[in-house]
Amino acid sequence: MTIYEFSATNNRGEEVSLSAYKGKVMLIANTASKCGFTPQYQGLNDLYKDLQAKGLVVLGFPCNQFGEQEPGSDSEISEFCELNYGVSFPIMSKIDVNGADAHPLFDYLKAQAPGLLGTKKIKWNFTKFLVDQNGKVLKRYAPLTKPEAIRADIEALLGN
Repeated sequence: MTIYEFSATNNRGEEVSLSAYKGKVMLIANTASKCGFTPQYQGLNDLYKDLQAKGLVVLGFPCNQFGEQEPGSDSEISEFCELNYGVSFPIMSKIDVNGADAHPLFDYLKAQAPGLLGTKKIKWNFTKFLVDQNGKVLKRYAPLTKPEAIRADIEALLGN
């Protein structure tokens, strides 16, 4: 199984196959609009704007599992992201990342890049996963890791 076998619904209700991103570096994050880490939307968007032309795609997956910090509808989340952070990268439909109803993509990401001490559970909003151009999940970044701190890893993959 590869990451390209997964699909997800975007915030407009359209099914998107991750195979559409073959050959691109992906940074995938679970996000929330009412979290102390919410300003990371800006950093994620800056990475996307700066490196999109070189082959980076950022995918945001809103999740309400951590302190109910993402209570809005898909359209409300999209509007919030655009108005407050100018987000231009794809925002997907709200999902669960842990538990019985976790999106299969996140089960896969957690298995491929476990957290500290091998834990598979996502601990909070803005956990980020870096995927190379061949679909290999390379690394998991903690919510505390700011997007700017990931730039060097992404640029190395992009050959910059």
